Amino acid sequence: MKHDARDLVPAPSQTVGPFFHIGLAYEADSGKLAGDQAVGNRIRLVIRVLDAEGAGVPDALIELWQADANGNYNHPDDPRQHAADPAFRGHGRQPSDNDGITVFETVRPGRVAGVDGELQAPHINVHIFARGILRHISTRIYFTGDPANSEDAILRLIPLERRETLLARDDRDDQRTWCIDFRLSGAGETVFFDA
Repeated sequence: MKHDARDLVPAPSQTVGPFFHIGLAYEADSGKLAGDQAVGNRIRLVIRVLDAEGAGVPDALIELWQADANGNYNHPDDPRQHAADPAFRGHGRQPSDNDGITVFETVRPGRVAGVDGELQAPHINVHIFARGILRHISTRIYFTGDPANSEDAILRLIPLERRETLLARDDRDDQRTWCIDFRLSGAGETVFFDA
């Protein structure tokens, strides 16, 4: 009996494995979204990817997309791309280390308008690729204490008790460093969005 490839379903042994360095390349400096001349409040973003047991995922790949400090994306789909900061790339991709941690150098993003024109709170769009995930998962990073969080239409859709899974917190010893954990499943699982 002949099968069409579209009829085949992946078996567990065929799920995505720890080989992202082959299929999803990144440059050595791809964790640096902001060049030396970039405008805005420079931040260091520390992301930790955890499994259901709370252990770090050592072979995850984290991809960020964000607006510059003035709320402009350096992307052709943004009608204000011409105003985007030329020293700000807006995109980065980094693998996690053996503890599930990766670090990005960027600027705190400005507010951008949603599809309804309403301003969104400053946020960073995130895609996570990891073993056992057949398709990337998507989420956002917001900043704890930002007054615009209460006005954000996306954040308001999330039950109050789960919102903290999207909130980066500042490091009390280093106000420039923001930290967030992404728990892939289990208790305290991060809120993920349909892409």
